[in-house]
Amino acid sequence: MDKLIEEEVTAKKKKKTYLLIFISLLILASSIWLIRYYFKPSLTTADVTTAKVETGIIENTINATGEVLPEFEEVLTSPISASIKEVLLDAGKKVTKGQSILTLDKSLSQTEYGKLQFQMESKENEIRKLKLDLEKSFFDIKSNNSIKQLRISNFKDAVSSAKRLLKAGGGTKEDVERAELDLKVAELEKLQLENEIKSKQQTMKIEIREAEIALAIQRNDLDALKRKLDLANVTATRSGVVTWVNKNIGSSVHEGDALVRIADLSGFKVAGSMSDNLLDKIHNNMTAIIRIGDTQLRGSIVNISPAVSNSIVSFDIQLNQKDSKELRPNQKVDVFLVTDTRNGVLRIANGPAFNGSNLQEVFVLKNGKAERRTVKTGLSNFDFIEIISGLKLGEEVITSDMAEYKNTQTITINN
Repeated sequence: MDKLIEEEVTAKKKKKTYLLIFISLLILASSIWLIRYYFKPSLTTADVTTAKVETGIIENTINATGEVLPEFEEVLTSPISASIKEVLLDAGKKVTKGQSILTLDKSLSQTEYGKLQFQMESKENEIRKLKLDLEKSFFDIKSNNSIKQLRISNFKDAVSSAKRLLKAGGGTKEDVERAELDLKVAELEKLQLENEIKSKQQTMKIEIREAEIALAIQRNDLDALKRKLDLANVTATRSGVVTWVNKNIGSSVHEGDALVRIADLSGFKVAGSMSDNLLDKIHNNMTAIIRIGDTQLRGSIVNISPAVSNSIVSFDIQLNQKDSKELRPNQKVDVFLVTDTRNGVLRIANGPAFNGSNLQEVFVLKNGKAERRTVKTGLSNFDFIEIISGLKLGEEVITSDMAEYKNTQTITINN
């Protein structure tokens, strides 16, 4: 009997334990259901940003950086080695063509100019003296040549006389041969002198030409230095705005050092740069979008630098509206290069809700609720994302960051 009573008590305890477990599970499930029913996640319209699906153009872009530069900028350099004497205009000042901006101390160059003048006068005197000496030498040679001609005439008469005497029996054959020999010697001496005259004429021309070339070189050096001295009063070659000037009065500058930059601020361009990993995606005439705050300007790539520096490739963008009031010199801007364009597609404003993946989880507003939905996207840029599937025209989507609701299917939206 005791054994039967013990088994009965044990069975009752097991049933009681199973009942308590069942009741606990039932209460837990009910609590979870009540919490989910009465405490559904909710948001207000002020907590989120939304956008409606629309049709339009979508442009796929790649990002780059840019700097606004004047379309025309001139750098005025020092024409001579000198020191800065006076600065007449500061950066930011407007300047007209021919207006003086900066002056240099020209004393050293003026001394050099005077030295070159004396050297050139000395060379001119040297040429005149050379001509006189050569003319005198030439005159002496011509005089000797005339004397040789007279001697030849005399020797010819002597030969004729010796032949007549030999024929008349008053002379000898040796006398004739001697006279003929003297004539030949005189003729050879005259021929030698004539050759010397020709050589002297050629030498005269060469020496005079060499002296004239040396003089011409000195004259060119003098003229070049004169032009540099004239440019030492640094003046604007065209109207514009002084964007930079070397204001270190008294400091030494070398020939070719930059002194002033003048820009024409009536038109601007953009100098762009990006990683060389994307070099194969850009080309000349490629459409570019320039973003300055809320303003967008358009242009096109007109030049791509063939050199890569520190893994960065540079390019120039010509703007369609290069005189926009939003543009400022050296202003940093965002650049978007258009790689593809599609017309008449479904699109929606870009926002933090989109992470760049082709398949996106977004919340669609409908009847006061936000329902999770998977959408497929296509092209994208800073402003819009193409919707390939999952959304319809006119539907409203939450575009703000919804990462904290990644496990929620429905959210209540309160006004």
